[in-house]
Amino acid sequence: MNILLALIPISLLLLGAAIWAFLWAVRGGQFDDLDTPALDMLRDEDRPAPPRAPPPPARPDGD
Repeated sequence: MNILLALIPISLLLLGAAIWAFLWAVRGGQFDDLDTPALDMLRDEDRPAPPRAPPPPARPDGD
């Protein structure tokens, strides 16, 4: 029973922190545009792929 005297205030503090973090994110604009970031991956880029590095020179077997 004594543990409830500690757990209830701790849970209320965590709830308050979660509500504060949610309101901070909403006021900061984190939830303003949920569709565009997902569509950005689908856009074609006109940039060519970077050139590949040449393979390292072959070493003779000199075990």
